[in-house]
Amino acid sequence: MSATSDQVCISMSQRNNNGLPRPSDNSTKTFTEGDVLSFHNIHYRVKVKSGFLLGRKTVEKEILKNVNGIMRPGLNAILGPTGGGKSSLLDVLAARKDPRGLSGDVLINGGPRPANFKCNSGYVVQDDVVMGTLTVRENLQFSAALRLPTSMKNHEKNERIDKVIQELGLDKVANSKVGTQFIRGVSGGERKRTSIGMELITDPSILFLDEPTTGLDSSTANAVLMLLKRMSKQGRTIIFSIHQPRYSIFKLFDSLTLLASGRLMFHGPAQEALGYFESAGYHCESYNNPADFFLDVINGDSSAVMLNREEEGGEAENAEEPSKRDMPRIEKLAEFYANSNFFRETQAELDQISGNQKKKKKKSTEFKDITYATSFCHQLRWISSRSFKNLLGNPQASIAQIIVTIILGLVVGAIFYDLKNDPTGIQNRAGVLFFLTTNQCFSSVSAVELFVVEKKLFIHEYISGYYRVSSYFFGKILSDLLPMRMLPSIIFTCITYFLLGLKPEAASFFIMMFTLMMVAYAASSMALAIAAGQSVVSIATLLMTISFVFMMIFSGLLVNLRTVVPWLSWIQYLSIPRYGYAALQHNEFLGQNFCPGFNGTVNDTCNYATCTGEEFLESQGIDTSTWGLWRNHVALACMIVIFLTIAYLKLLFLKKYF
Repeated sequence: MSATSDQVCISMSQRNNNGLPRPSDNSTKTFTEGDVLSFHNIHYRVKVKSGFLLGRKTVEKEILKNVNGIMRPGLNAILGPTGGGKSSLLDVLAARKDPRGLSGDVLINGGPRPANFKCNSGYVVQDDVVMGTLTVRENLQFSAALRLPTSMKNHEKNERIDKVIQELGLDKVANSKVGTQFIRGVSGGERKRTSIGMELITDPSILFLDEPTTGLDSSTANAVLMLLKRMSKQGRTIIFSIHQPRYSIFKLFDSLTLLASGRLMFHGPAQEALGYFESAGYHCESYNNPADFFLDVINGDSSAVMLNREEEGGEAENAEEPSKRDMPRIEKLAEFYANSNFFRETQAELDQISGNQKKKKKKSTEFKDITYATSFCHQLRWISSRSFKNLLGNPQASIAQIIVTIILGLVVGAIFYDLKNDPTGIQNRAGVLFFLTTNQCFSSVSAVELFVVEKKLFIHEYISGYYRVSSYFFGKILSDLLPMRMLPSIIFTCITYFLLGLKPEAASFFIMMFTLMMVAYAASSMALAIAAGQSVVSIATLLMTISFVFMMIFSGLLVNLRTVVPWLSWIQYLSIPRYGYAALQHNEFLGQNFCPGFNGTVNDTCNYATCTGEEFLESQGIDTSTWGLWRNHVALACMIVIFLTIAYLKLLFLKKYF
């Protein structure tokens, strides 16, 4: 084969006496710094459920099978077809897979991974999880504030941030918002570099990236890999999975790991891979992309793949044992690699590393609890600040809700304007108070998005050691849930109370405002309890809506609760609208007179069934004592505590592995 200097595949003149290519500049490059990561006999299995309902079965599926290798300072690429296990291997090496079903050892410089390995190493997920409403600099400041020790002075942290911005070429967009689906922001490449920058804040010696070119055009993808190449020359060990890179990207690789069906097809210097496949009988045509060629060989679906032995009349192939001839292609490639010099040399190095590890007799600490660089209060302050900035930067979620509340308050005020103290006033008061209660419940359904939308962001930041679960939970409650439920309740009360002409007493006004807040908080807490850990907003919204519909039936308006059969009447104690509606009725009807000229004396007569508010409350089974009012608020407070506890526990025990 004759090849020009521009050709992708390696010519025979470039090969050594064994038929393998001579090491290129990339493959022989040595690094004086950086960590060496080795993995020994990695097996990873997951339990997959199949079937439906009663016929549902749990089957164990093997994702990785006896995977071994060494990753040194430089660019270490993990390549393979979809479903081959490359992302799973990356997560195993980064200590981000569930240890259940995982066996084997991952060592750093011949020793076990430190307890804080997930925090000290960098990990860039495939989908860029950065706060889009913040600027590039603000995102980096958040990472620096929570991941760098508090003993580090602010000017030192800012210097680190400026250095990262300059290193990544983000100077021009440092003060630009990253962008969301509603806000125009930086480009895809700049967004990816921002994600990388958040991991570089801690200056990790090992950096993991899950398909860093996903969603990028070829030019931008090449620019990102060139950036990673420059970083690797500083002594960093960069390990990443990638799918079908172009040749300009492939030639940057120092090490290549080929995976298919969870088994190793090749592991060694990237520039020697073509020679390895040549010795296996697979020939790469001139100008063909090596990455595409490898995948074609593995999948066996390309006309560009040609057995060299066929040129000799196919005699060697016919002489092959029938058992090997019938073996699947992946099995053949895995067996060929197991018998290759690459495998033997790698295994010899791994055995030496394992021997040194056994002598040290160190206990592995890779799955111990995370230790954080900052305190709970420090984390709470920064999470609250970021959440509040996100709230202000999201007008669709904040300003729109306030505008809708104002319009709805005016409409309700116009419909029930100036309630009269006559029998019609009883019906109208009962109706508007019921509407106010149920409106607070259904408007709180939007709280389901609080934890669902940011689920990926939360999992990534928690695993990376940004903050504790408790810091994140209370930070979101203080900065997002409290103001977004308090402000609409205040606005709604101020508009409707005076338009409706409700009881002209200051105490009653504030009790109504407080009651609506409590209903909103209870309903929102229930939404969080249902939605925490969910991945789909629509499912959580559906569950909330169904729950509130049943609660409305037992609120006290649609059916008299004293007439409900005993085996169903207990449901009323689980109804949020019931407590809010009962409190509003107690607050409004107590002391009211709905019969003109009736003073309640013995000599007076009333032509109506209900003349006083007390009579109406008694007919509804509502206690007219002071405790009859406040026990509703106590019940709502208990429900808030219970639901928030459930939401917190669901976050705490959420599966935080990829």
